[in-house]
Amino acid sequence: MFSGNLFRLDNLSIFIGIFVGIFSLLVILYSLGFMRGRKGLFRYYFYIIATFIASLGVVFSNNLVLFVVFWGFLGLLLYLLIGFGQRRNTHYTAKKTFIIVGGTDALMLFGLALIWHLSGSLEINKISIALDSKAANWAYLCLAAAAFAKAGAMPFHTWVPDTAEDAPTPVTAYLPASLDKLLGIYFLARISLDMFQMNLTMNTLLLVVGSVTVIAAVMMALIQHDMKRLLGYHAVSQVGYMVLGIGTGNPIGIAGGVFHMLNHAIYKSCLFLSGGAVEKRTGTTELEKLGGFAKIMPVTFITFLIASFAISGVPPFNGFASKWMVYQGIIETAKAGGSLWVVWLVAAMFGSALTLASFMKLVHTIFLGQPSIMVRDAKYKRQETGPTMWIPTVTLATLCVIFGVFAYQVPLKVFIFPSLDVKAPFTGIWSSGLATGLLLLAIAVGFIIYLIGTAVKTRTTGAFVGGEVLDRHPDMRVSGVEFYETIRNVGILKTIYRLAERRFFDIYDVSAKITFVFTGIFRFLHNGVLSTYLAWCLLGMTILFYILFK
Repeated sequence: MFSGNLFRLDNLSIFIGIFVGIFSLLVILYSLGFMRGRKGLFRYYFYIIATFIASLGVVFSNNLVLFVVFWGFLGLLLYLLIGFGQRRNTHYTAKKTFIIVGGTDALMLFGLALIWHLSGSLEINKISIALDSKAANWAYLCLAAAAFAKAGAMPFHTWVPDTAEDAPTPVTAYLPASLDKLLGIYFLARISLDMFQMNLTMNTLLLVVGSVTVIAAVMMALIQHDMKRLLGYHAVSQVGYMVLGIGTGNPIGIAGGVFHMLNHAIYKSCLFLSGGAVEKRTGTTELEKLGGFAKIMPVTFITFLIASFAISGVPPFNGFASKWMVYQGIIETAKAGGSLWVVWLVAAMFGSALTLASFMKLVHTIFLGQPSIMVRDAKYKRQETGPTMWIPTVTLATLCVIFGVFAYQVPLKVFIFPSLDVKAPFTGIWSSGLATGLLLLAIAVGFIIYLIGTAVKTRTTGAFVGGEVLDRHPDMRVSGVEFYETIRNVGILKTIYRLAERRFFDIYDVSAKITFVFTGIFRFLHNGVLSTYLAWCLLGMTILFYILFK
């Protein structure tokens, strides 16, 4: 390990730096196909490379002032990259993202001032502050807010689904899906493990934030009709598992949270890039206009399916391995007493079930369902996108399998345990080899049963719904878009969804409305009429004299 005044190289920073480089390379390769023909490509690739350099600066900085410089530069680059989107709301989304991330950066500066006051140092390796005073607690919360905003945790999450919908797909896969998660959770891990001595209260706060983020975001994902926006809400939901893992405060939970950070970056980038391939072919991400692409783009279908299994926590893929460790970490917290661990565990497991449900909807609607009228009229031939677009998705899907089947041998043993200085093995590592073998055996048995069934002469007929053949009645098509729409009308959820549609939970919109109220008052007071100004001056002087001579 190297540690100087400005930069620091240890196992954790090197591990994050390696995957920053991998994702940067894959996104640049993918962009060669996806962004071809657009204007300003020189600026686009310059911003991508600058983002890569600034990300390395964040990861390897030991001086917090230098860290903030690179961190703020990343916020500006995110704003510029979102601007390459071609949708109507792109400018609004870029501005919103910049303000949310920039606002929490201002909180970070306040936190750094408190750290300097408490420790007299701004070098990460020399800071160790006990959370035993109001100043220490505020310092931690200010820095945690910046980490939450970067990663997309609640309540600073609303820029993520908006960016996912409006920004170019490679930008979404590069920043909200991968790099921002890596950097945000990296910083949260740094402050929680190195810079501050955590206590039960602060760990509980992280567990609350993680649980709410998991459930609330996945509930919003269930009702989305746009592919990229749905994936954006899942990018928020999955952050909850990372925060939960770090909040447990025990080795297996923390390792699980950091492992899930890596796994999420892999499978969520794969999902966005695979979905982007469909968007490139069709020019749309509206689920109602898609369907039947499993036959048209089989490689994209397989990569999307593997990543869907991974994010849903289905074994033997990588998402299951890290979620399993987070579950174990939550159960370990029970040893400290109390019963709230049941709440955190139920939230984490229920979130996985809802994630699987929403991806059943997504896979069915895009790939397995009946083709929409637009798809049938376009008469798409069976053809994949170019190698520059499918090589990154195949690479990421392969990592989903390898990091799940060989979870202990590769990512945990090589990256996670050394970066956290965790002594392995410990309880909670599942037998991935045995489980994978049994799953493959079950698939083989099922395939044999299928072959036996095909040996018998059967009648072939067209797909139908309610007795109506779909080829003759395309209006009978079940697209999957309306899956779970009925939950909008379930008890209190009806009110919550209605408030969410009005952006009641959007910190940016709420803050903007409050600001407009105050500016409206000041506009009313400062109306340019001299007599009004004199009246306010007289009132102010009266109040001042009353205070002074009371």
